[in-house]
Amino acid sequence: MEEKDEGGHAEPLDLVRLCLDEVVVVRLRGNRELKGRLHAYDSHCNLVLGEVEETIYIVEEEEEDEQSHVRIVKKQSEMLFVRGDSVVLIAPAEGIQDLRS
Repeated sequence: MEEKDEGGHAEPLDLVRLCLDEVVVVRLRGNRELKGRLHAYDSHCNLVLGEVEETIYIVEEEEEDEQSHVRIVKKQSEMLFVRGDSVVLIAPAEGIQDLRS
C-alpha cells in the first residue's frame, strides 16, 4: 500500500497533475525556458503545452575583453510537445520570478 503525505500525494508527478490546465514554467537543458498552459504529461515527463512562450538564453563571449553577454531570444508557439529527457524543472507560473538564479 502506498503511503501518502498529508496533501494526499504519493508520487512526485502527482504534483504535476495539480498543474493540469494551469500555466507552468518549464526549465529545459540548453538554457531554455518555456511558459505555457499544461495540457498533458506522462510518466516520462513528456509534456504538451499550449500558448507557449519560449525563452532562449544565448551566452556570447567576446575574446577581446574576455567578458560574456547574455542575449535573450523569445519565440511564441500555439502548441508544443516537450520531450521529457530535456526537462529539468516544472513549476506553477504563479509566484515564479526568475528560475535562472
